[in-house]
Amino acid sequence: MRNVGSTDRIVRAAVGLGVLAIGYYFGSYWGLIGLVPLGTSVFGVCPMYSMCKFNSCQNRKLKT
Repeated sequence: MRNVGSTDRIVRAAVGLGVLAIGYYFGSYWGLIGLVPLGTSVFGVCPMYSMCKFNSCQNRKLKT
């Protein structure tokens, strides 16, 4: 079930792409960390939100 809202997804995508771009610019594999927020943005699910029972979606409620 999705637990990442639309605004949260946009911010995560921007941060993920930014970190990937910075990593590419500096030639560092640390930029691959940007795949984490990008992945949570694409799939709309954040494991940390699930563990904390947090939900930024306005239309859906997280079932416990």
